[in-house]
Amino acid sequence: MRVVLPPQVPWRWFHRAILLTIFTLLLLYLSAQRLRTQESRPLGPKSPPDALSAPPRLSPGALSGCRSGAQSCIPEGPPPFQVRQHSGPLETPEREEPQCLGPQGMLGRMMRLFRASVNPERDVELSQYVAGWRELVRFLTPLGSIFAFATSEAFIKVTALEARVHGPDAAHYTSLAAMLAWERRAGLLERPGIAPRDPAKSSGSRTMLLLHRALHWSQLCLHRVATGTLGGPDAGVQCSDAYNMALAPHHPWLIRQAARLAFLAFPGRGRLLELACPGTREAEARAALARAAGTLEDVCNRTQALLAERGLLQLA
Repeated sequence: MRVVLPPQVPWRWFHRAILLTIFTLLLLYLSAQRLRTQESRPLGPKSPPDALSAPPRLSPGALSGCRSGAQSCIPEGPPPFQVRQHSGPLETPEREEPQCLGPQGMLGRMMRLFRASVNPERDVELSQYVAGWRELVRFLTPLGSIFAFATSEAFIKVTALEARVHGPDAAHYTSLAAMLAWERRAGLLERPGIAPRDPAKSSGSRTMLLLHRALHWSQLCLHRVATGTLGGPDAGVQCSDAYNMALAPHHPWLIRQAARLAFLAFPGRGRLLELACPGTREAEARAALARAAGTLEDVCNRTQALLAERGLLQLA
């Protein structure tokens, strides 16, 4: 939908009005949440020395979780993430690999960590997984307000899961399969669909499920930005559609409305590609982003299979 403004209304004021509306809605939602949780103070673990400065904390359900009592964000059954079967990999001219995929590029660092998390035993190494998520947060945050909105909550969950990976029970948190088995034996799993009153006390399995859903949305969005056709829907429309499919049905009304407004100010595809892979031609940036999305898809498929095998897709 294209917004047409009267000649006397500058576009920059309309853009600022959108952002002001978004943050007003978020503040109202946060105020309501604080009234419900003011008696419990989260015991969030300290971030490691090299961690990012934590973004502003959002509500316990923001973009990486579901409401209490909601159905699973991803249905039981075979892994649904089969994006690549709908469109083949993008090809680039024969030339040197772009810097964004190299050792110093954010896409490259993120991809290597997530690839390392998928081990040959059909498991997911948690230390590599949380490190990959930290790089994904660094990559997504500058891309626009809606990504900052999503990654701020993901950051909190990554930090909580990382505390378990490096905590006193670290021997049970080496991999996803080990964590799921340990927390079931120890009676640490929540009742399906029942969110703990204090989010800081969520089980590692529940935290992982919420991160898995957020990763699914990120993967869908990046893939669509990379493979969208000329003259087709722009990046904002495609990422909004990905949000509606992956997360919106499981969010409170206020969060859905805030996200809908944020997508109106979403940067165009060209700008996103420039931020994702600076200094390259569009075809190369698209190919690099498609490769990154493919790596995220592999991790999502592996995580989905492990959670489904153990009947934990309804945990949150």
